[in-house]
Amino acid sequence: MNWNEAYDLLKKYNKEPFHIEHALTVSYVMEYFAKKYNEDEEFWSIAGLLHDIDYEMWPQDHCKKCIELLNEENVDDNLVHAVCSHGYGLCSDVEPTNEMEKILFATDELTGLIWAAAKMRPSHSTKDMEVSSLNKKFKDKKFAAGCSRDVIKAGAERLNWDLDRLFDETIQAMRYAEDKVKEKM
Repeated sequence: MNWNEAYDLLKKYNKEPFHIEHALTVSYVMEYFAKKYNEDEEFWSIAGLLHDIDYEMWPQDHCKKCIELLNEENVDDNLVHAVCSHGYGLCSDVEPTNEMEKILFATDELTGLIWAAAKMRPSHSTKDMEVSSLNKKFKDKKFAAGCSRDVIKAGAERLNWDLDRLFDETIQAMRYAEDKVKEKM
């Protein structure tokens, strides 16, 4: 499956612009990290794109229904594992084991927090966001309350990164992704 086929599959099960925008954001964030670490950009990007493929239509079966959907498309088992592992401990017992899966796990929730923080900025952008301002939003549990701080912390721990590094690298990835997402939307 190539990226365009994955995008068509995503749109088959997701109609809400919010969900498509989030999937695109995570896709381009994963592409950024793949470039940075000299990994397979398309594979990492597709994993980010499809990570919530089942969430809009089957939220109660999130990270479970995706197995059926992806198997129907004869998707590589490694991709299915990666998609399922992003919900480890919440809606999945599939543990993120490799670097790509750990980055997906760590950044999924964080992209939501960063995007919410960006919308509060005068620029409405990540391009002028600093780690210190994200730290303030992270500590305010009422801000973007749906973004689990515990999952973000667990993601940083899985990567053996401190929170500042995770925040900084994900902000950089979001800067890379921002215009690409706008263009695709």
